[in-house]
Amino acid sequence: MRHAGTQELETDRLFLRRLLPEDADMMYANWASDPQVTRFLRWEPHKNALETLGLLAAWATLYPNPDYYQWAIVEKASGQVFGSISIFNALLGDPAQKALWPQQDCTDGIWEAGYCIGRNWWNRGLATEALKAVTAYWFSHTDGDWLTCCHAKANPASGRVMEKAGFVYHHDTVDHKFDGTPVECKSYLLTRERYEHRKDLP
Repeated sequence: MRHAGTQELETDRLFLRRLLPEDADMMYANWASDPQVTRFLRWEPHKNALETLGLLAAWATLYPNPDYYQWAIVEKASGQVFGSISIFNALLGDPAQKALWPQQDCTDGIWEAGYCIGRNWWNRGLATEALKAVTAYWFSHTDGDWLTCCHAKANPASGRVMEKAGFVYHHDTVDHKFDGTPVECKSYLLTRERYEHRKDLP
């Protein structure tokens, strides 16, 4: 599969770029320390900015890999880093995922988009704007034929973001937090064919 890595993207209101260790303070303050943001995610709130710095330092070593996709979401108007969005191979973490996509070719993995943004930026369409941007990047810079998204059932607002970006509900599933806690989820699918025929998508 042809990959393109994490390149800079721009939308009307956002810059999407690599997350850097110097973003640690804003990441910690704007979303990583907030239990309201992380309650539907796999990870727990960070205890301090040093924990955030350690994570960003680890991520920085992965950026040279062409199949690593992890962006900071930056608000143009304020310069604030207020969230992150990534595309990752879900099949590497859970081989059983393959059986849930019987009509899709999983030879190159199951590539899933995931995102989180700080509470002060909720309900402004910014997550949708970022998801549309990375989706457009995926279908224009790689030869992947499909992309997935997944959200906790208890977080239907995230499902609306996915639908606005063109994703279609596919199946219910159970995901797990990093500590093993099961979470009932909904999985969505966007195929290259659907993406290319949706006139309202970028």
